[in-house]
Amino acid sequence: MLILTEKLPENPDAIVSFALPLTAFERTRSRHRFELESGEVFLRLARGTVLRDRDLLQSEDRKYLVRILAKPEPVLKAIASNQLLLMRAAYHLGNRHIPVEITSTYLRLSPDTVLQEMLTQMGLEVQEEIAPFQPEIGAYGHSH
Repeated sequence: MLILTEKLPENPDAIVSFALPLTAFERTRSRHRFELESGEVFLRLARGTVLRDRDLLQSEDRKYLVRILAKPEPVLKAIASNQLLLMRAAYHLGNRHIPVEITSTYLRLSPDTVLQEMLTQMGLEVQEEIAPFQPEIGAYGHSH
């Protein structure tokens, strides 16, 4: 069993042992066991650690480096005709305390028929897609 215990500083040139694709929800778990073809991988990170795409983790024995990847997953992509409408939609989604990925051209969230209907009624175009989901960590959240 491989135990990953330490998040390392960014290093795009690091030579990694393998990549570990995780969904947005899986990247919020500081303790979790994964079954891979090559064996078990166990996350044992500091509580509250939120992993992002391209993060680098080191094994407990310091022999392995693992690159975290944002795994494509079912999401809703909301596109607005103007910036004000996009900001209004982000405000209403934020009021519901749900994970949202915010960009200058679209919002991305986990599939939810009620929220999809709300966004459509507000005038946004909502598309279902399979894509990496990288929601905001939050104003008080931090990454270790």
